[in-house]
Amino acid sequence: MDDTQVRKLAQIAHRKKIPAGQTIISDEEPVDFFANVISGAVKLTKTLPDGRQQIVGLLFAPDFLGRAYSKNNPYTAEAATEVEICTFPNAAFERLVGEYPGLQQRLFQHTLDELDAARDWMLLLGRKTAQEKVASFLYMLARRSLQTACGHRAERESAAFELPLTRSDMADYLGLTIETVSRQLTRLKTRNVIRLSSNRLIMVPDMSRLVQAAGQDDNRH
Repeated sequence: MDDTQVRKLAQIAHRKKIPAGQTIISDEEPVDFFANVISGAVKLTKTLPDGRQQIVGLLFAPDFLGRAYSKNNPYTAEAATEVEICTFPNAAFERLVGEYPGLQQRLFQHTLDELDAARDWMLLLGRKTAQEKVASFLYMLARRSLQTACGHRAERESAAFELPLTRSDMADYLGLTIETVSRQLTRLKTRNVIRLSSNRLIMVPDMSRLVQAAGQDDNRH
């Protein structure tokens, strides 16, 4: 985007900070804004008719939150950690998207990225072992922690990050029990694939070992 486009986008933007645990968007209410995640983690959940919830996705900077050209949202978005977002009114944002092809192309790329991520998660839930599921989740977080402000991954052999989810939420997201998640984290620590500096702080001394434990090819991501 050129300076004029950025300036017009900034004119309709509004930044806000949201504490951990607060609902940002509910799947039961119409949504009149679109947002960009600036910092923190957002968890997306779906509620079944009997009240049970399932975590269906996680958003980090610089992901988009909400759905353009739609007044309803298919999921509930909750701040998993303290989150800062930049919101845009739907109508004004959609006008800019129609005016500037660059924005339209970015939204299209975002949709394709979401589709790829959904297919990868289907593979993880359906075919991967418990260890591969936990390692894949940690690998996703490690890659996110290495992203620069412009959204590109930094090339580094190690990483450190804080878990945005509780053990219970991790189990829900991965289709495992809490005990299995804790057991697999301990095994990865014992094998020196990860280091647990605290209950939430994870250190990855060698990214290639985490990739191997996750059972995937780093070149694809």
